[in-house]
Amino acid sequence: MRTKFDEQLFQLNQEMMHMGTMIEEAIQKAIEALVKQDVEIAKTILNGDEEVDREQKRIENICFNLLMQQQPVAKDLRVISAAMKMVTDMERIGDHAADIAEVTIMMAGQPYIEKLDLINQMASETTMMLIKSIEAYVEKDMEKAQAVISHDDVVDDLFNRVKQKLIQMIHKNPEDGEQATDLLLVAKYFERIGDHATNIAEWVIFSLDRTGMVQV
Repeated sequence: MRTKFDEQLFQLNQEMMHMGTMIEEAIQKAIEALVKQDVEIAKTILNGDEEVDREQKRIENICFNLLMQQQPVAKDLRVISAAMKMVTDMERIGDHAADIAEVTIMMAGQPYIEKLDLINQMASETTMMLIKSIEAYVEKDMEKAQAVISHDDVVDDLFNRVKQKLIQMIHKNPEDGEQATDLLLVAKYFERIGDHATNIAEWVIFSLDRTGMVQV
């Protein structure tokens, strides 16, 4: 019985990594579509969002099966509970990638009023945070999870820099206000992605004890 349980735990880890890859690709496509003003790439993100939702349900079903088929010990319960919380944050990251794609489509055909260097950097930092948070879960790595949480300050700082720059542009050229607001919204979505990656890392820590080993 325990062998089957362990097999399902392994499957859970595999699906978690798969969902992580899906939303990582969505973030990368979102920034690519934004920078290139590529509507077709943006549309693929919107079309793929439903598959992210389906993957979330697959993972939740695995978790429910694990809870129903055998009374999990404390260490298992914490891992399963963390996974169920994490997929909610992962699904929200997918939603934000789709939100960025929608804004990209709305801005299509308009020359950008500002270089996207800082927003591009935000995308890179949040993608790294996401990857490391999923790795921390699979590898049961407390230090990696804590590093993700600490790194959220970097993303927050980038967001504040983008916000200040765009606000100054609006004051200087009010006619640029609409696009500046759209770009600020994109930056806010990336800032929220960083928050969700942080949440994932916090759930990893919940599932581990202070020595980095699973709770017993």
